[in-house]
Amino acid sequence: MPQHVRSIFLVRHGRTSYNAAHRLQGQVDIPLDAVGQWQVKQTALALKDLYVDRRPQVSRQLIVCSDLGRARATAQAFADVLGGAELHPDPGVRERSFGEWDGHAVDELAERYPEDFKLWVDHKDGEMKYGAEAKSAVGERGVAAINDWSTSAGDDTDLYIFSHGAWISQTLQTLLGLDRVDPAFASVLSMNNAHWVRLLPMDTADGGLRWRLMDYNHGPAIADTDEWERER
Repeated sequence: MPQHVRSIFLVRHGRTSYNAAHRLQGQVDIPLDAVGQWQVKQTALALKDLYVDRRPQVSRQLIVCSDLGRARATAQAFADVLGGAELHPDPGVRERSFGEWDGHAVDELAERYPEDFKLWVDHKDGEMKYGAEAKSAVGERGVAAINDWSTSAGDDTDLYIFSHGAWISQTLQTLLGLDRVDPAFASVLSMNNAHWVRLLPMDTADGGLRWRLMDYNHGPAIADTDEWERER
């Protein structure tokens, strides 16, 4: 059986001003806003409490992050509560590019490109003529990054990848084979800010490895209250 980590966490970055204003971020490098900075501290503490402090059999946390600032800051909050763990930035876990639509408000896109916007909302690729990265390409580079990092350590290690909403959704659908059932990538919604996915391994009879979904859109308990989005 191949060497692999004990579990994988895919963590979405905290809130930004673009999230709050319903603007497509894509690969625009937008920092966390004040709410996002508070959110990632809560998520860091929750991850440590649930999966580090209560799991003495896992002695190491391997932290990978997108090279965009909002994801890196979210990863840094977790590294800080662990006492300064090292971050490994990887452009392979960067957010999907929406091409010319990057940085534009959703309402603006709906007004300027009504037909293509509706196609995009209906998962019919209306964004593609504006230079957006194909969902399948996002999923493929995401799975490649997971395969590389998850086999770089053994079962004394958990892998944490801090990334973005579309990247997580499209990577997860590709990893689990949902893209073959639904090529439109409409089966998994984007997660809330500063929430996470947990994946557990299964060694297959032919000597391979599969990852199974254990948790999706999991967040700290306080995320289920009005405090999560309160302005700060």
